[in-house]
Amino acid sequence: MQVQMARRPTGRARGKGSVQPTDIAHPDYFHKVVDCQWACPAHTPVPEYIRLIAAGRYTDAYMVNWASNVFPGILGRTCDRPCEPACRRGRVEEAQAAKPEPVAICRLKRVAADFKDDVRNRLPRPAALKNGKRIACVGAGPAALTVARDLAPLGYHVTVFDGDKKAGGMIRTQIPRFRLPEEVIDEETGYVLQLGVDFRGGTRIESMQQLLADNWDAVFVGSGAPRGRDLSIPGRAEAAAHIHIGIDWLSSVSFGHVTQAAKRVIVLGGGNTAMDCCRTARRLGGDDVKVIVRSPFEEMKASPWEKEDAIHEGIPILDCRVPRAFLHENGRLTGMSFERVRAVRDERGRRQLVSTGEPDEVFECDEVLVAVGQENAFPWIERSAGITFDEHGMPVLNADTLQSSLPQVFFGGDAALGPKNIIWAVAQGHAAAISIDKFLHGEDVTQRPARGVTLVSQKMGIHEWSYDNQVAPELRHKVPWTDVNKSLRNIKVEVELGFDVATAWKEAQRCLNCDVQTVFNTGQCIECDACVDICPTDCITFTANGEEADLRTRLRAPARQAEQALYVSTPLKTARVMVKDEDVCLHCGLCAERCPTGAWDMQKFVLDLPQAGRGCRSGQPVRKVA
Repeated sequence: MQVQMARRPTGRARGKGSVQPTDIAHPDYFHKVVDCQWACPAHTPVPEYIRLIAAGRYTDAYMVNWASNVFPGILGRTCDRPCEPACRRGRVEEAQAAKPEPVAICRLKRVAADFKDDVRNRLPRPAALKNGKRIACVGAGPAALTVARDLAPLGYHVTVFDGDKKAGGMIRTQIPRFRLPEEVIDEETGYVLQLGVDFRGGTRIESMQQLLADNWDAVFVGSGAPRGRDLSIPGRAEAAAHIHIGIDWLSSVSFGHVTQAAKRVIVLGGGNTAMDCCRTARRLGGDDVKVIVRSPFEEMKASPWEKEDAIHEGIPILDCRVPRAFLHENGRLTGMSFERVRAVRDERGRRQLVSTGEPDEVFECDEVLVAVGQENAFPWIERSAGITFDEHGMPVLNADTLQSSLPQVFFGGDAALGPKNIIWAVAQGHAAAISIDKFLHGEDVTQRPARGVTLVSQKMGIHEWSYDNQVAPELRHKVPWTDVNKSLRNIKVEVELGFDVATAWKEAQRCLNCDVQTVFNTGQCIECDACVDICPTDCITFTANGEEADLRTRLRAPARQAEQALYVSTPLKTARVMVKDEDVCLHCGLCAERCPTGAWDMQKFVLDLPQAGRGCRSGQPVRKVA
């Protein structure tokens, strides 16, 4: 394969003039073409594990996931799915489907977890010899457990402290069992703890200064965002006995301290926590449960599928209503009043909620769950400990290294940059582990290890590839559910049942194998345009070069998605260039099959992601092109 090198990996022009040839050897170029992997904070190689699922290699698929996201079974049920809105499948179905949908990436991840064999013999072994370095992790959530997973096998003595007796953090305390069975949490946190990690459950750290006095070589803070926001409106104090902070209430349910909800429940908030609260209240005896949110329905922070699940269970979501007061009589909550609002945008597109002028609405209720956001709280970190905090009470960190102003202290997960989700916590755990490893080897933590890239031809014959390149016509398959009447009677009955093997195979076939790239060799091209004629999406054009904005309009199908760079070749014999719109390519391989000279090849892109260890402490990764 001939690799065209350029000054810029994006294929964009430098100022005026023609677009520079694309540097396909730069890790970011083809990585961005694999939209799902690019969008995943942990950069899980999605097409790779989906192909393994299609081949019935569930254990291999699980290990591909475990290497990057650590908790495949947990995330296969609870991930916020940033990969799916990015999925190319949803774009290419626009002309064929009334409601184009991405591949069910998240639920296929669960398939790998559900059907795998015993993986314990494939996990890293505890280090036979320790290196003498002691690391304390505060909190046993996904970020801290990722740090422990990455560092313990390297010989570090990693101790994880948590106030709860069992590991998992918010995974265990705030996600209801009907979404995530406890045995799945036990299994996947157990894989980490068995790597030689010293887990001290039921041990709450009350003082950073006291912790530092124990002479840890490094400290990682992954204590989450443990404080739910309250609502200070009239009646809050008077009716306090019947008003609960959502995340605290969910924790009480998880530990069995709360076993019953009132008959009439209002849940305030529009995020995923609010959805968990309302569905939990429904299962604990709430006959009349409703969600009331300030923002318009379409702008709620909750994932679309979370809203759909709540509505499916008969829970109405009332939007554009601002809480005015808790109504009460003799200390008993009787209802809430709300102001009706509508959303308007100013000239900058910023949203404002404006009163409609209608009379306040009153909804009767016996209990209110407040799920209007979460905040970080670090009362145990003395401001004299040497860690700088900003005006919002957040630690001042380097966003890449996650190192604080006290060099040996690092943060990750919700405790670092504010509440997000599990997959972001995992990604930050990997980043922090690299930083700690470099720091304890006396290296500059700001010098981040580069990523490597491997391109391997999939050619087996003129018309034969080592991957399935047929584009399946099926629409997205639905995950079966437990009967709603059965699931609402028992809070521990899992709602989603997961794909069976046959359906998983069908859904896997919808993947377009975006990591198998179309690689063009200028020297072998005879400009016959055979690839242009056969391309089903008109994504290939041979034309004169020019400025990018003009070039995008001259393609056979105008490339309107500017976020995805064009693939531009070096000049051909006619002085034309080959331009390919990566945004709509199906990776079907028809161009390579049709090409009489082999100028096109299908090559699998593998991103070599650095993790803590010797490889990220010294030298550049080997860049392999085959």
